[in-house]
Amino acid sequence: MAQEFTDAIALLKADHRKVEELFEKFESASEGKKQAIAQQICVELKVHTSIEEEIFYPAFRGKIEDDTLDEAYVEHDGAKVLINDIEAGSPGDDFYDAKVKVLSEEIKHHVHEEEMPSDGMFAQCRATDVDLVALRDAMMARKQELLAQAEAGKLPAARPTAVNLQPA
Repeated sequence: MAQEFTDAIALLKADHRKVEELFEKFESASEGKKQAIAQQICVELKVHTSIEEEIFYPAFRGKIEDDTLDEAYVEHDGAKVLINDIEAGSPGDDFYDAKVKVLSEEIKHHVHEEEMPSDGMFAQCRATDVDLVALRDAMMARKQELLAQAEAGKLPAARPTAVNLQPA
């Protein structure tokens, strides 16, 4: 399975493309299919943010700009709030489609920051001495565990790491 992706960055980019396709599907989906697609988006994003935060980002702390990593964690947290809300809701709810749309926009922004040529996160990461193939292998193993949890209905809610959620 790991050989599908040349390295950790290729794996993350493939995740990005998959989620972009799901957001496009959601846009044109019938009311009856929206919830299943939204749930799939949420699972993909929870798994993706987990492998980035547990394995990928820590491998580059101190090797690329701290601000770049810090912003990525905060962007993830904004997405996690929406992910949990979308998972708890259904298409008949007020703001359901709007939440998925805003999540899509947040993810587009985040992906752009990571994939920008020359000064994006991935470009900075490639310029380091981190073994991106070994990182890919660790990330694939963790991704398989998380997908198995999701399959069993045991993937927990997304937990913000940088943002302290305050009651309104």
